[in-house]
Parts: sequence; C-alpha cells; structure tokens
Amino acid sequence: MQDQIKKITLNDVHESLGAKMAPFAGYYMPVRYSSDMIEHLTVREKVGVFDVSHMGEFLVKGKHALDLIQRISTNDAARLSTGQAQYSCMPNETGGIVDDLLVYKMDEASYMLVVNAANIAKDWEWIKRQNTLGAEMENISDDISLFAVQGPLALKALAPLTDVDLREIPFYHFKTGTLAGVQDVIISATGYTGAGGFELYVKNKDAHKVWDDIFDAGKNLGIQPIGLGARDTLRLEMGYCLYGNDITDETSPIEAGLGWITKFNKEFVNHKALKAQKENGVSRKLVGFILQEKGIPRAGYPIADKDGHIIGKVTSGSISPSMGVGIGLGYVGIAHTKPGTAIGISIRKKIIPATVAKLPLLKK
Repeated sequence: MQDQIKKITLNDVHESLGAKMAPFAGYYMPVRYSSDMIEHLTVREKVGVFDVSHMGEFLVKGKHALDLIQRISTNDAARLSTGQAQYSCMPNETGGIVDDLLVYKMDEASYMLVVNAANIAKDWEWIKRQNTLGAEMENISDDISLFAVQGPLALKALAPLTDVDLREIPFYHFKTGTLAGVQDVIISATGYTGAGGFELYVKNKDAHKVWDDIFDAGKNLGIQPIGLGARDTLRLEMGYCLYGNDITDETSPIEAGLGWITKFNKEFVNHKALKAQKENGVSRKLVGFILQEKGIPRAGYPIADKDGHIIGKVTSGSISPSMGVGIGLGYVGIAHTKPGTAIGISIRKKIIPATVAKLPLLKK
C-alpha cells in the first residue's frame, strides 16, 4: 500500500521545512509545519501558501466541450466568459454528488475542470461515460502543481513577481501570464479559505522556482507555508463543504445548500429528480452550528434537539481558531434548520448545547 501513495513535486521541500507529512487522498501531503492555530491565523491575518498539487485538472476541448460540461454539472457554464471560473458540482443518477469542482473557461472551445484529489480516477471515468458527443478530454493532473496563496496580504506578496495587474482580476476570474519569470501561469482569484488571495497553476518543472520566489517576495510580510490542518478549519469557518464529509454520493446538492449552483434552465444528469426536490422540499438539510459550551464536535457525532431526541449527525467539526469555540456542519431534520434554533451535540455521552447559525460561521 505504501508504494501506491504518490508524492507531489515539492515533497522534499515540505520535508525540509519540517512539515508533518501524512497520506491524504492518495498523496503524501503536508498536514502542518508549526501548529494548526498559528497557520490558521497567519492566513486570516497575513498571508500563507498551501501546496495543493494533489488536486486534479482535466482539459475539455472542442465543439462539444460546453455540451459535455452542461450535462455533467449543475451550474450553468454557458454563462461563463473567457477568463472566468465557476463553482459547480457533478450530480450522480441517484440523487447524490459525484464531486464538487471548479470550471475554468480558457477560450470559446476549451475548459479546465479542477476536481478533488481523492476523486480524480472516479471523476475521469464518470465524465468519460457521459461524453457521448466526443468532446476532447485530457487528464493533466500529474503535470500540474497548484499553490494557493491566501490571506489579506496575498496581493502584496505576489504583485512584485508579475506584470499582471492582480487588482484587475475579480473574484472567480483568472488571467494567464508570467509570474516569477515563468510563463503561462494561471493566476486565479479563487481559494477555499474565505481570506482572499490567488491560486497559481504551474507546470511541475517550474514548481520549485515559483515556490521559492513567492517566499522570497513575501518574507517581510510574515508569509508562511500552511498545511491541510489549517485549510480544514479555514474552510469550516466559512461553511464551505468538504467532499467525503459534507457532500458525498448520498447527499443531494439541494440538501447540502448548493441550490445556488443548481440551475434548472438546462438539462443535466438527474435534473428532473433534483428539480422535484427543489420544488417539493427535502426532509433534511446541511446547517452550520456553534457550540454554547466547551467541547469539540467531531464528524459522526449525533445531533439532538432541545429535548434530547437525535435529529441528525455532524459531518465536519472543530474548534474555530478565529472564534475560540466549537463549530461544525451537519445534517438535521428540516424542522431544525432555522438559524437560532437550539440543538445539542452528543460529545462523550453528554449533550453540549449549540445553536444553528447562518453561514459563514465566522462573521467579518
């Protein structure tokens, strides 16, 4: 099993920085370098860099590229302009989600799909199966390194490295240009932290140079490498779903609060069933919650109503480094989804009081 786990291009760099490396989604990944708390607050207050090169990238090209993307995804990719990105998800035929993803429109007949690392093989086979019109597909996942430069000082750290005016890249847009002397870097105003910043797609051969130059440019800004531990608490504070926890093959986008990326002005896989869910309602929904007393909610813990009856379970939970309290996401019966509703989380046979809260959990 050990030899089946892949190494990302900068594996040796992360080991030299003292990162705790652990298997994650089929890759050895840096989980933390110092502490989750320090790294989390670095991103919220300054700037940090995640190596998320384990993510998958597919190119879809040709005259039927958009047709294929429209069929496999819930969002409306026809609305995209060249240089724009879109958050979406791929529904399966039984009401669940194959994966969530980003769709990048590179030009009129060329798109890049960015998928979760654990789902690369599954997603590729799923899309290939739906590709009845013969769109051109290419899996470039093993050729690309991806760095997420996140935090309020991200623009200041990257600006000296590129002639691209980063201030002119709106949220969920991107430009391809030269960065750190490397050509054809995709500079995307995206990220999964809620702290602002950019994601950089570079060829593996250029990964070392780009990484080193970013840290050199940001050394006076307190820039730090950040591991997956902090990435999880950052996204949780924002209420962003994690595939495998909050969304799965068994959870529908309507239940998961992803109705905003589910557009019924087109046909897509299982759209009739999902439209019926939207029109008729669902029996459970994903909610955020904040503990009212000390405790750490964990995935799988039961959620109870104010009378102690089990009404659902936690899908993601942790202590919020920014807020100093336990927070989480979980599915509950529809009667308990209103913000302000009193619930309880069963932690070590004790019910800890909590409150359903509107997302994001961290208020700016």
